[in-house]
Amino acid sequence: MSIRVAIIGAGPSGLAQLRAFQSAHAKGAPMPHVVCFEKQADWGGMWNYTWRTGLDEHGEPVHGSMYRYLWSNGPKECLEFADYSFDEHFGRPISSYPPREVLWDYIQGRVSKAGVRDYIRFNTAVKQVSFDADTREFTVTAHDYGLQQSVSQVFDYVIVASGHFSTPHVPEFEGFERFSGRIMHAHDFREATELKGKDLLIVGSSYSAEDIGSQCYKYGARSITSTYRTQPMGYKWPKGWEERPLLSRVEGDMAYFGDGSSKRVDAIILCTGYQHHFPFLPDDLTLKTANRLWPLGLYQGVVWEQNPQLIYLGMQDLWYSFNLFDAQAWFVRDYLLGRITLPETSAMQADSARWRAREDSLESTASMYEFQGSYIKHLIEQTDYPSFDIDAVNQIFLKWKTDKKRDIMGYRDKSYRSVITGTAAVPHHTRWLQALDDSMEEYLRETSGQAGVDALAQR
Repeated sequence: MSIRVAIIGAGPSGLAQLRAFQSAHAKGAPMPHVVCFEKQADWGGMWNYTWRTGLDEHGEPVHGSMYRYLWSNGPKECLEFADYSFDEHFGRPISSYPPREVLWDYIQGRVSKAGVRDYIRFNTAVKQVSFDADTREFTVTAHDYGLQQSVSQVFDYVIVASGHFSTPHVPEFEGFERFSGRIMHAHDFREATELKGKDLLIVGSSYSAEDIGSQCYKYGARSITSTYRTQPMGYKWPKGWEERPLLSRVEGDMAYFGDGSSKRVDAIILCTGYQHHFPFLPDDLTLKTANRLWPLGLYQGVVWEQNPQLIYLGMQDLWYSFNLFDAQAWFVRDYLLGRITLPETSAMQADSARWRAREDSLESTASMYEFQGSYIKHLIEQTDYPSFDIDAVNQIFLKWKTDKKRDIMGYRDKSYRSVITGTAAVPHHTRWLQALDDSMEEYLRETSGQAGVDALAQR
């Protein structure tokens, strides 16, 4: 009898796992009995954009933190699937920083080709996962909103692929309850044009603060003030954007900062991060971690050491993304198919401790993505996932960081070369700061000049 596997979530991690199983099955391996539970009506996870915030149409917490006008904030060459290139999907070179709709189309292209959609139960939210130590089986209880009924199934393995960018960390500052403008977390940010002509305050100094601020600047915010707890982001911001120490309090529409300065603001966006949150799991199966490159408790970054029948995908702080999920999914597949044998619990914990010690020794940004690259390389050396030049990807990351330091509003106009196909990306027909239409149709539109560039790139 084939093993029974539940996958929770049909975002990039869950889809990577389905693709991994399908890849082995296409080569003659048995296909497990797989059910992927997805509470949204379509696959794609975060990349499946919704205008909704708060609760969805079923009263479930909205999963997505995606906003309109998002363009990739890292080169596509650093996240390209090793078994499905951008060239294969689009049939021609494209630029290095596509908008959300284009990336979502790329994600869908691979899993559509693989034919794995039938393994997914859509509109089905997992409510509870329990484990019977005697039978060594999980019971997964979910609510199917299509059938309007509760469903329960028994599995040998559970793979948690629900991500960790859905449950916001929402701090409170003195005076918020009396603020006269809009307060929202980045999780609920959708539309930059609503802040056109407004004075915006952004609390936070990480990637969401940088990117949401850039979107709002692009679409006409009057001014942007971003605040930091420990150190400023330090980019050369355009006129009208400044950084100040952490917000201390709000009085009416006045924001006061740690250095004693103040500024009138119309809206506040909290770019303060997310929590790992798994309300469907019992406490003894729940991963508890900060946003780390190496969360403790997961052997090889994926297998729950206290119960190796439970798997977590994509729980790391991310430099790499799609290809990291692939490396994990292929390793998990081979473990579940019996191709990889796990050591004793103590040996798994010792291995994890060594990886954590390496993480703790990292001092530079470059060492962080090199660390994650070495982790990916370690995983794929144990499977048949197509190898790719991780050192070359790390060099692209390094160029990316340099480009951002030089021009935070223009780095998306740079181009890189695919490490999968060797194809050079072509510049987009419109510079990012002037590209106000982020639709796939407009992005893929060829001008006569662009067609000439494409032709040269293909020689």
